[in-house]
Amino acid sequence: MAYATGAVLIAALAAGCTSDSGSGDSPPDSKPGTLAASSAPPGKYRTLPDACRAIPLATLKDLLPGTADMPDAQQEKVFEGAATVTYDTDRRIGCRWKSDAPEGTRSIHLDFERVVSYDTSVSDDDRARGVYAKKEAAADLPDSALPPGETPDASPSGSGHADSGTAGRTEDKDGTKDGGSPDSTDDAENTDDADSSDDASADSSDDTTSGSPADSLQPRLLDKLGDSAFLDDALVQAGSTARHRTVSVVFRTSNVIVTVEYTAQPALTTEVPDSKELQEKAQALARQLVDSFND
Repeated sequence: MAYATGAVLIAALAAGCTSDSGSGDSPPDSKPGTLAASSAPPGKYRTLPDACRAIPLATLKDLLPGTADMPDAQQEKVFEGAATVTYDTDRRIGCRWKSDAPEGTRSIHLDFERVVSYDTSVSDDDRARGVYAKKEAAADLPDSALPPGETPDASPSGSGHADSGTAGRTEDKDGTKDGGSPDSTDDAENTDDADSSDDASADSSDDTTSGSPADSLQPRLLDKLGDSAFLDDALVQAGSTARHRTVSVVFRTSNVIVTVEYTAQPALTTEVPDSKELQEKAQALARQLVDSFND
């Protein structure tokens, strides 16, 4: 009988310990659950591709004309590209290609940036949206680049694009430069617009049918390219005569921001790089890159 009483006592003590242990564990269990619920989701991409291997060989040959006439060893060096210096290739990686041909120089710069938020309340995608918005604002797109019905204040770039976006660079397809000397052919074409400081007006005067083709070549937002995208186009005078044009396409896909820069500098100083060709090829490359991320 004493033995039974002792057994009952031991069982009661064991039950009490089990009950205490359960109540003591419940706060830690609820805390991790609360943190998990409040943590923002990570971005879709955890790594970046090798930038120097991101462009197919056939595309490189198209973007870098004149390489077909180079010796094999020189071609291989051009197509290999040169990696840009970065301190963390998991967060940022880039590559450059350049070809020098009798007709001129072409170069490509590709940059991948993977955005990571260290704030548990802000997702990687939201953080990437903010980084992309700053790049778009820095491009200072003209008001005409905004989607229909959207005011300048509603754009991440803010207001005043039409004035400030064309003051420091030349962007029209025929190479007329703000504060500079246009080509002799441009002088004849733009005589009636000499009193106008609006690049868009100069563009429309060059088009004999309507202003829309010229307008379509202005720096602008792009549709159906990643989650957000824009295009910039700048004609720069290097030195006293040489001019080069750089078309930049920047897009965001989830938490990765991709920048494509495509530059052309003709061998003849009287020749102006063609916006239409450069823009089409830069956009085609950007679309290829978006598709490769989705594969």
